Amino acid sequence: MPIHDCPHSFHDLAMDVFPSYMNSLREKMTHPIPMVGFGIKGVGPKSLQRRFGLDHDLSGCYVLIDGRRAIYVGISRGVLKRIRNHVRGSTHFAATLAYRIAATKHPHVMTASQAMQDTEFQMRFQESRNYLMGLATAFVEIANPLELYLFEAYCAMELSTGSDTGGWNTFLTH
Repeated sequence: MPIHDCPHSFHDLAMDVFPSYMNSLREKMTHPIPMVGFGIKGVGPKSLQRRFGLDHDLSGCYVLIDGRRAIYVGISRGVLKRIRNHVRGSTHFAATLAYRIAATKHPHVMTASQAMQDTEFQMRFQESRNYLMGLATAFVEIANPLELYLFEAYCAMELSTGSDTGGWNTFLTH
């Protein structure tokens, strides 16, 4: 029985499906969307859906781009909301990447909740959100959960978003 009703074998995913998604994503990366558009106060997921001509927020994979270099690959069942959270989120739960960047620049021994209450760390967190706001993004829709999860690692490896781009992509589990 297939996992999550994925109609493809692993071989088909690796040889045909993922390269097809990757080609689509690379094409979109040639005309990325500025992240600043996701950070406008009062512009939420519904407004973003209208902006992109979508009737719903999409499940898919997105890439964050600094100049011409991919620095982070992420997935979400609500891509527009997730990208927005990277630049508008105010907690370590919502803006996890901004939190991780800030924690790298301002290491601490506090819990994440305590760090988010610390004035110095809050400044680093805001700097990190501002950095992310200056990036661009591209995304591709992937509806099947199994394809989505497997594609994230494939895409991160394909785009080389490892330690030389900040090391923000990690697949460690807790």
